[in-house]
Amino acid sequence: MTKEQIKNILSRTDYAILSPTATEFDVAQVCNEAEANGVASICVAPCFVEFAANYSSNIDVCTVIGYPNGYSTRNIKIIETLDAIRCGATEIELMINLGDVKSGNYDAILEEINAVAEICDGKVLKVIVETCLLTTDEKIRLCEIISQSNADFIKTSTGFSTGGATEEDVVLFKKHLTNGKKIKASGGIKTFEQAQRFLELGADRIGSSTLVKLVK
Repeated sequence: MTKEQIKNILSRTDYAILSPTATEFDVAQVCNEAEANGVASICVAPCFVEFAANYSSNIDVCTVIGYPNGYSTRNIKIIETLDAIRCGATEIELMINLGDVKSGNYDAILEEINAVAEICDGKVLKVIVETCLLTTDEKIRLCEIISQSNADFIKTSTGFSTGGATEEDVVLFKKHLTNGKKIKASGGIKTFEQAQRFLELGADRIGSSTLVKLVK
């Protein structure tokens, strides 16, 4: 793979540090590596948003809401989003309530996404759906809901469940998303070859905690 191809992949990668044992030292290191390699954003836990935003003013700071299980209430997710933006987050990733999916309560999912989107007020909003826990029909229905919503992206996975991004899911999303919604492939992407393949299949962003480290 050429240096230009690697540079392009990194420019579309959200460099994640979401380990529950991460420290400020670890986040600072990720910020330094992110700036040196021109990634799309750094994705940090909510408790590190303010630190990351103050430490690294030249890169977008992304954080996660309702993470990783998605079953906190809508009001709590709104409060989390408000706090994250106040602390300096420029991109938000919302984990949906999978119980609503399994119950067929898609109206509630759409309402929650749009409630958070309103708080985002133009900042990038990605909706995490945890594909490994969904049926094909549920994935297609969520594509329809997110296409109707005010979100910007659908994201495959948290990286904390039973599976991550698959080529089949990215192809499925590309087929069923409308209204210019984008795809983030995340979870288990550990090589530039994997990342390139996901981009070729239609992903717009890659989520990874390891790609930047491969540059070394």
